[in-house]
Amino acid sequence: MIEAISGLSAAFGLSGSAGLNAYIPLLLVALAARFPLNDPLIKLQAPYDLMSSWWIIGLLVVLLVVEVVADKVPAVDTVNDGIQTFVRPAAGAILFAGSTGATTNINPMLALVAGLLVAGGVHATKTAARPVVTVSTAGVGNPIVSTLEDITAFVVSLLAIFLPIIAAILMIIFLIFAVVLIRRWRRRKVVL
Repeated sequence: MIEAISGLSAAFGLSGSAGLNAYIPLLLVALAARFPLNDPLIKLQAPYDLMSSWWIIGLLVVLLVVEVVADKVPAVDTVNDGIQTFVRPAAGAILFAGSTGATTNINPMLALVAGLLVAGGVHATKTAARPVVTVSTAGVGNPIVSTLEDITAFVVSLLAIFLPIIAAILMIIFLIFAVVLIRRWRRRKVVL
């Protein structure tokens, strides 16, 4: 029972992180499924075990670098978010299904849909909040907010791997914070 709860918490944490940056949790899971060599931290079931191949790890590193750079530049980050509208939910679906496959009896299609919805919800919240930052800081705050999003995705992904229940709680707190920020900005905009 505890293993199933832990698996679900990890799935929610990893798919939520994918909503912020698709490649950070994918890369961390791929590396955790690869290292240590004699007893990897994560054991992925087929077909998700393909993530731990060296060519996938290399591709994830390249995509992560592109994502990190593109997300720091005003206007480019908007185009990047548009492209990532398809990538982040797909990554969340893969991470959710891959995380729950070995520990729960959840139907794989249900797991894919749950991951898609979690990552898609976080991505939608991020995409709605970013213009608030751009307008209120004239674009100067974008690199700072993007860096904070990357750090959050990294920390929550690590927690999802090592302390999954805490990761799930942090993702819920992040979503509540983002929704409050968006509501305050909209109220302020109406008053002006």
